[in-house]
Amino acid sequence: MAGGRRRKLHFSKIYSFRCGKASFEEDHSQIGGPGFSRVVHCNDPGCFEAGIRNYAGNYVSSTKYTLATFLPKSLFEQFRRVANFYFLVTGVLAFTPLAPYSAVSAIVPLIFVVGATMVKEGIEDWRRKQQDIEVNNRKVKVHQQNGVFGYSEWKNLRVGDIVKVEKDEFFPADLLLLSSSYEDAICYVETMNLDGETNLKLKQALEVTSGLHEDRDFRDFKAIVKCEDPNANLYSFVGSMEFEEQQYPLSPQQLLLRDSKLRNTDHIYGAVIFTGHDTKVIQNSTEPPSKRSKIERKMDKIIYFLFFILFLMAFVGSIFFGVHTKDDLQNGKMKRWYLRPDSSKIYFDPKRAPAAAIYHFLTAVMLYSYFIPISLYVSIEIVKVLQSIFINQDIHMYYEEADKPAHARTSNLNEELGQVDTILSDKTGTLTCNSMEFIKCSIAGTAYGRGVTEVERAIDRRNGSPLVHGEGNGTDQLEHSADPKPSIKGFNFSDERIMNANWVNEPHAEVIQKFFRVLALCHTAIPEVDEETGKVSYEAESPDEAAFVIAAREIGFEFYKRTQTSISLHEFDPVAGRIVERVYQLLNVLEFNSSRKRMSVIVRSEEGKLLLLCKGADSVMFERLSKTGREFEENTVDHVNEYADAGLRTLILAYRELEEDEYRKFNEKFNKAKNSVSAERDSLIEEAMETVEKGLILLGATAVEDKLQNGVPDCIDKLAQAGIKIWVLTGDKMETAINIGFACSLLRRGMKQIVITLETPAIQALEKAGEKTALRKASKESVLHQIREGMALLRQSCGSSEAFALIIDGKSLAYALEDDVKDIFLQLALSCASVICCRSSPKQKALVTRLVKAGNGKTTLAIGDGANDVGMLQEADIGIGISGVEGMQAVMSSDIAIAQFRYLERLLLVHGHWCYRRISTMICYFFYKNIVFGFSLFLYEAHTSFSAQPAYNDWFLSLFNVLFTSLPVLALGVFDQDVSARFCLKFPILYQEGVQNILFSWLRILGWMFNGFISAVIIFFLCTNALEHQAFNNDGKIVGIEILGATMYTCVVWVVNLQMALAISYFTLIQHVFIWGSVAIWYLFLLVYGALKPTLSTTAYKVFIEALAPAPSFWLVTIFVMFSAMIPYFSFSAIQMRFFPMYHGMIQWIRHEGRTDDMEYCNMVRQRSLRPTTVGHTARLAAKSRRVQDGSHSR
Repeated sequence: MAGGRRRKLHFSKIYSFRCGKASFEEDHSQIGGPGFSRVVHCNDPGCFEAGIRNYAGNYVSSTKYTLATFLPKSLFEQFRRVANFYFLVTGVLAFTPLAPYSAVSAIVPLIFVVGATMVKEGIEDWRRKQQDIEVNNRKVKVHQQNGVFGYSEWKNLRVGDIVKVEKDEFFPADLLLLSSSYEDAICYVETMNLDGETNLKLKQALEVTSGLHEDRDFRDFKAIVKCEDPNANLYSFVGSMEFEEQQYPLSPQQLLLRDSKLRNTDHIYGAVIFTGHDTKVIQNSTEPPSKRSKIERKMDKIIYFLFFILFLMAFVGSIFFGVHTKDDLQNGKMKRWYLRPDSSKIYFDPKRAPAAAIYHFLTAVMLYSYFIPISLYVSIEIVKVLQSIFINQDIHMYYEEADKPAHARTSNLNEELGQVDTILSDKTGTLTCNSMEFIKCSIAGTAYGRGVTEVERAIDRRNGSPLVHGEGNGTDQLEHSADPKPSIKGFNFSDERIMNANWVNEPHAEVIQKFFRVLALCHTAIPEVDEETGKVSYEAESPDEAAFVIAAREIGFEFYKRTQTSISLHEFDPVAGRIVERVYQLLNVLEFNSSRKRMSVIVRSEEGKLLLLCKGADSVMFERLSKTGREFEENTVDHVNEYADAGLRTLILAYRELEEDEYRKFNEKFNKAKNSVSAERDSLIEEAMETVEKGLILLGATAVEDKLQNGVPDCIDKLAQAGIKIWVLTGDKMETAINIGFACSLLRRGMKQIVITLETPAIQALEKAGEKTALRKASKESVLHQIREGMALLRQSCGSSEAFALIIDGKSLAYALEDDVKDIFLQLALSCASVICCRSSPKQKALVTRLVKAGNGKTTLAIGDGANDVGMLQEADIGIGISGVEGMQAVMSSDIAIAQFRYLERLLLVHGHWCYRRISTMICYFFYKNIVFGFSLFLYEAHTSFSAQPAYNDWFLSLFNVLFTSLPVLALGVFDQDVSARFCLKFPILYQEGVQNILFSWLRILGWMFNGFISAVIIFFLCTNALEHQAFNNDGKIVGIEILGATMYTCVVWVVNLQMALAISYFTLIQHVFIWGSVAIWYLFLLVYGALKPTLSTTAYKVFIEALAPAPSFWLVTIFVMFSAMIPYFSFSAIQMRFFPMYHGMIQWIRHEGRTDDMEYCNMVRQRSLRPTTVGHTARLAAKSRRVQDGSHSR
């Protein structure tokens, strides 16, 4: 835009302090010291001083591997798995004479399995590489020389470069803002990629560089920046700039972070301060915690167990072999003459039997390696990825309004979704919409607003008295009026006393005017005026703030324009009786934060009055009122409590007039604190603000409603029927949280509440006295006493049908989580039907999650939508992020992202149950088929005097897991369903199979292993006895190892695939193709492999064409064996299904008998999941029914 017209300021955010030259005092001493040693030569990146500092370049890499490190690092990752390392060792031993099979046949399957996993890793890393290339090759305008800017790639930027970033572009590095297209050198920045927040942030350059308007102004620009070293703190920046022999302090207000986006600003000029991996966003990019499912961890134990069995078998076999070898040669006679023990070298030498036994042990360890499923890990990874694709593409979890599908960000935890015991949920934005509506207010001690909230309706239903028709909320009334007004987002207020300028007739009209002026002036919203319609909309930092300015606009105080130093309103003048324009000079903003719990602005009115306007939480505002400003306090407190009971979020509004001298002293102190570069900067600012935010005059209170999301009560009801416990962790007041609990049926009438709080007179007296030691001791004793009282109540009600709810506030929670209290607190909490933690901080949410996960030992799931939920999501076994209105930080830290809480029902009860069942059955089947195969080898070796002779051809051994049994198990893991999605939702009790881990218990695992052992015994003994000591075909040929081995192998392939067919509940075409196709591939392989020359096919040479196929006995034995091997499993399954059905068996019977529409029978089955401690509206109705029955019995 060189030579172009300067952009005028249309609107901007308010400023936390006014522009002006800052001064350094003792704080400047940190610059140049430890942690503050960075020196940047702006516009001279190639100078000698810059060169010797050797700062990092701007090239970034997020890949795990490089071309040079891929092979060694990837191999290391693969062979960290004990099973893969074992197969590597046996593969190396296969090159020795000890091997019972050829080396090639041992190595090829390992190469295939490890190679497949490495290829997957490589593809994933290549995708990351492609993203890096795209980012590093982005273009940005860089000052080259003589005031000329040209495009350069991001990766070529150097510390000290001057760049020009244009509207809607990302910042290529951490930049020092020098100037912008606005005259006052401000710009708007979107930081969603950094902190997940969607609201725009305001940045402002130093006044001394704000005059660098055009490209040519940088021809001779030189400055030296000295600042902090690279660090991960997004919200701090300490430094100074030396320009024209003057020092100027720098703050986060001047720092533009990499990956932020320039918005609502034509362009900015900036100097590169941090590049590449020194930038704050890269410094923050830590790997999320590694999570492994409980099933996967248990699978490792099973593999260790199989290793134990393998080594035990090898050891026992070696002892037998040693004993037999020693006895082979006695008095010159050879028992096993065919082994020629008289001329053997170690292996069968009777004179060296111990050495022969040791060698046999090594050989047996290799031979029995087929007990360990080599393809298990890679198969599970493939299945989980495919399961994740099904989750992502589930149309029933697609939120059309926001165009957001479910997104499984990791596939490691699919089966954990089917085992969740406890859900820990945020409230705002998770259970509720985080879409605030201004619904009520209290002004001058008078309550305004006719609306009825969802919580009030729930309370009314709870009390059994329906609302009077005329007391519905404003929306309901409007729907029945003759001229309905269109609904306004953020505004659901209806009161004829206030609306349509009727407030001027109220007794305290002046207070009402000041109240809505505070709403219109005390905020950080940005107005946007539609040029065609003239309508004003707002972009606010929070939904609450948007609701406030919209409410002020609708009442007649329209905020429509902002400049750096002023805010303009259109407001109704009661004297003139019309709308007038009023401009307020904006002097300071005292910002909101979670510890202050309030924000203020200082403005000068057109009459010259200095006004401090303040809004904040009741817990901090009432104590700041002056003695003369408490006229309406009593009524306001009552109204605030009523609003909290109705589930509304409240804020207190107050103001005061300032004297000129008082303001001047405050402003000097405030600016001095703002310009400080010391570690005490924040406390200095806080101290300055405290001096002016006192002696306030109360105006009233606002009440906004955060409505429950659609489907939340129904979802909670289904999850509760599934036996899942639900905890709510919220920062809201206790009354609000309790009433939201009632609205979504987490609490119900008749449920006894155990309330743990420190809001007692004794504790409050100690707080006022300021005795911290005594306060801490008394608080801890009080919390411990209340917990013990709760435990006593539970013991008294033991055996009764009473349900309890635990409600605890943040102060009490701090003591309840201490090491010597947390165990008894957890014991109390786990005994309650509902747990609600109020006023809890983000850290407390994470600590509670950790306590439940560690203390309960069962799967925990945390769900939230905001940056304050990140710790909780990462601490839980499964973190679910809601992609709501609070940005994407929760989603970016989650394992799975969904758009609405209600989708949790389908995610857990359908996909969770299916994934758990599929993975559990898949792993059990893997071990079954490998035991069938491996134990048949053991039996044959025992049959041959433990001579380490394998029953099967080398390539038969190698391809069993890779080719002949791999595809059906993949189909099982992806497609199998014991019941349909409709029945999963209709009968939530089915979910208990996962919670109780019925399908992957040690009993079931050992049962499958025993089934494999039985199948191997049946196959071996039937085959050997059927084929032994008789002619195999018409030529009178008897059976040798090649025929016996091929027949046994055929039976094994048939049996394990038929077992798969019996285990599957839901057949698809793919499963039919894979199961019967695997058997067909075996016969095809036998034909092709047998046709190769004898040196390659060895014992399989033409065995099928010449020996097996023409012999009727081969086909008869195969059919007889495979049916015999199926009888034990089929019998067990039939008896279990008929007489001892599991949950899914009951539902399959219902479907089979056509009783799905028999409501009475279905309800009887469903009732099995309801316990007195169950929450949800179904349980509430059941509890009500029990109370009625108990009442009738007592009469």
